[in-house]
Amino acid sequence: MRFSQPVRMSEDSTGPAWARRTSGRKRKSGLGAFIGRLIGFIALLLALFGGLSAAVSIKEGSVAKGGALIDGWIAEGMALIKESAGQGAAEAEEAADAAGEKAGDVADHTGSALKAGAEKTVEELKSK
Repeated sequence: MRFSQPVRMSEDSTGPAWARRTSGRKRKSGLGAFIGRLIGFIALLLALFGGLSAAVSIKEGSVAKGGALIDGWIAEGMALIKESAGQGAAEAEEAADAAGEKAGDVADHTGSALKAGAEKTVEELKSK
């Protein structure tokens, strides 16, 4: 297919306008892309929370009652997290105590073995 002279020579003679890829946005890469995606994700979370707040407020009949219900959910979640963290800390402390006791037992056995070996060595040196 042949194109007329004005079509072929338009804009630096790279071919017809409809065949060029000049429209189309290039994707960003690097830190700028990450920050853009992060801002988009935060905006999405805020929109979801706003929609949830609106839905609960409509269901409860007022914004105050809806907010109180959401505050109750947040308080329950925080209590659960604190309880889990407390149990985790207690379990970690118990594990550290058990490990310390085992290490102490191993040290006692090692000391006893060294003492017995030293006594045997002393007796062998005396007999020579």
